[in-house]
Amino acid sequence: MRAVMTPQTPPSPPPPAGASLLQECGLAPPRPPLLQWPPDAHLLLALLAAVPVWLALAVWAGPQMRVPLGLWAWVSLVAVQPLLEELVFRGILQGQALALLSRQGQPRRLGPVTLANLLVTMAFVALHLRAQPLAWALAVAVPSLVLGHLRERFASVWPAVGVHAFYNAGFGLTAWLVRG
Repeated sequence: MRAVMTPQTPPSPPPPAGASLLQECGLAPPRPPLLQWPPDAHLLLALLAAVPVWLALAVWAGPQMRVPLGLWAWVSLVAVQPLLEELVFRGILQGQALALLSRQGQPRRLGPVTLANLLVTMAFVALHLRAQPLAWALAVAVPSLVLGHLRERFASVWPAVGVHAFYNAGFGLTAWLVRG
């Protein structure tokens, strides 16, 4: 009886230097991809939930809303702030918190929310306290939890950046329509 020899597959190359840091900070492409059909239900719900919030803000808080004045204010609101805040909060902070607070590869949870997401949300609210009254700063807690959930669901910060930009654009447009 002859033994059949099967060719061995060559070992896979090691990941490029810094690849794990990119994944830990959520800079890798989203998994699953964002442009799929049907769209991810969590992502779709996160986008659609903003519309009634904007309508409620227009009715109850319209006069207190600040309208972005000028092109740079809009660019900051819709592009710069979402990108920087998500890279720092959901990318670096939540990525590190997930790594530190996981047990046997599973993130620790408080109900349906990870402890990492809760801690980062508290920091996100605290950041907003420096420029906004307490009620407005606390109002970012739920969107922050949603953004944190998207970061974890897709193993990437990019869906959170896009949804954050969408939220800010709708907020600015609502303020402009109410106050303009």
